[in-house]
Amino acid sequence: MKITVESLKSTYEKSQLMVLAAFSKESNGKTQPVLSTWPKEIKDCFLSTVDSKFFEGKAGQTSFFEFLGEGVLAIGFGEKTKLKKENLRQECSKLYTKLKAKDVYHTVAFDLDTFNSLRSLPDTAAIMSEAFYLTDYTYTKFKKLDHEPKLKHVIIFGRDNKATSAKVKASVESSKMTTSAMNICRNLINDPPNILNSESYAKFVEKDVKTNLKGHGIKIKILNKADIKKEKMGLLLSVNAASAYEPRIVHLSYTPKKTTKNTKHIALVGKGVTFDTGGVSLKPSGAMVGMKTDMGGSATVYAAFRAAVQHESPYKISCFLGITDNALSANATVPDSVIKSRSGKTVEIGNTDAEGRLVLADTIDYACSFNPDELIDAATLTGACLIAVGGKVCAAMGNDDKLLNNFLKSTKEKSELVVGLPLFDIYIKDMKSEIADLKNIGGSRNAGCQKAGAFLGEFVKEGVSWMHLDIAGVADSQGYLPYCPNNGASGLIVRSLGHYLTNGKI
Repeated sequence: MKITVESLKSTYEKSQLMVLAAFSKESNGKTQPVLSTWPKEIKDCFLSTVDSKFFEGKAGQTSFFEFLGEGVLAIGFGEKTKLKKENLRQECSKLYTKLKAKDVYHTVAFDLDTFNSLRSLPDTAAIMSEAFYLTDYTYTKFKKLDHEPKLKHVIIFGRDNKATSAKVKASVESSKMTTSAMNICRNLINDPPNILNSESYAKFVEKDVKTNLKGHGIKIKILNKADIKKEKMGLLLSVNAASAYEPRIVHLSYTPKKTTKNTKHIALVGKGVTFDTGGVSLKPSGAMVGMKTDMGGSATVYAAFRAAVQHESPYKISCFLGITDNALSANATVPDSVIKSRSGKTVEIGNTDAEGRLVLADTIDYACSFNPDELIDAATLTGACLIAVGGKVCAAMGNDDKLLNNFLKSTKEKSELVVGLPLFDIYIKDMKSEIADLKNIGGSRNAGCQKAGAFLGEFVKEGVSWMHLDIAGVADSQGYLPYCPNNGASGLIVRSLGHYLTNGKI
């Protein structure tokens, strides 16, 4: 599906259906539609119809009529002051879903001026196009479709050349780049584990960077098993011990065209466990289904990195993906083992199903060797996160309140649900081992989300501002949002992280 920005005149020639939004207001105890932003000739045509007498502009109300031989759909959005960014995003998503399901129109045009509840045409166009792109997503790589949906082209049009202005076109293009990254994140998480393994995953990223991110000065380095051994990443190797595939560390680096000695360097680290059996601490069969999503953290940071680079972030950004699966064989790491990390700290393995923190620990330590000012990691790390904050919220924690609070501002701007959790010193006490420096699982399930975060914090270099994002709840199955699939990857948190990485450009 493509989206173009055009003038009112051209839509008559290209579209099969025009969609105009109407708001409502209360006057003398009656609800009336607000049509002041409609083109006069279309408004007059509508008011001459019988249906217009019953149309109040309430949320969800629709009215269909014809103008100059073209179909026009009036859609009610209710009170204008209540339609904030996320409301507009969701309503546009619902509308797109209905139009796509009708399977009648191949080109639909939306009147930007009438949808402008945000009092900014560029912002409104960005939200609309974002909703359309995300809602149009389907994962059909391995499924033969009986029928291709007809709707292939969306036009966002305006009057007086407003919609063709550079700012509106730029906002739509920005949404396209961001949603494209989100949909790549979705594809990676949705890919089955017999297709996406550590080796094929690294090759995909390398190809995507070289093919689609040309001209942005990205450097890529991929560490194979021999390289990882040289780096003494014992924790990552212990998780990979039973795998049929070599582990990979994918290291991407971006430097903006203009830098100074004060240019901030942000490191991203993502957990890339392509499938998690639990290892020797084997998961129950029911809990093992869906574990292909355990690389969601790496897909999220890669997608955010991709979007930030395309938006020409003013920051230097390094992205590190720690990739392996957690399999089971005679070579598998067993509980009670003591493993030496890259940092030199030793870890007692209490449960091989607490493997993500081991992968992240070595990857974080490696990332810190490049001296970032800030480090943000993301992972589908703990089931305890769902207990703590629910399945629709991301948990954030770290060692720097300023970093956390600034990121939370980005999440509010992008309407994503993230809550900050404290990391008290008492949490790490439960992760101390009697025979090693640390153990990979606490003595109780209480505060499991924070204890896992505290464990990661032990591998962050002193002086580096750090934040951990546990996306276990939000990485997939967020169908309560109309622009997310009912089942499968959501792509959430990419927008917030991208916004933060670009200083608000996304």
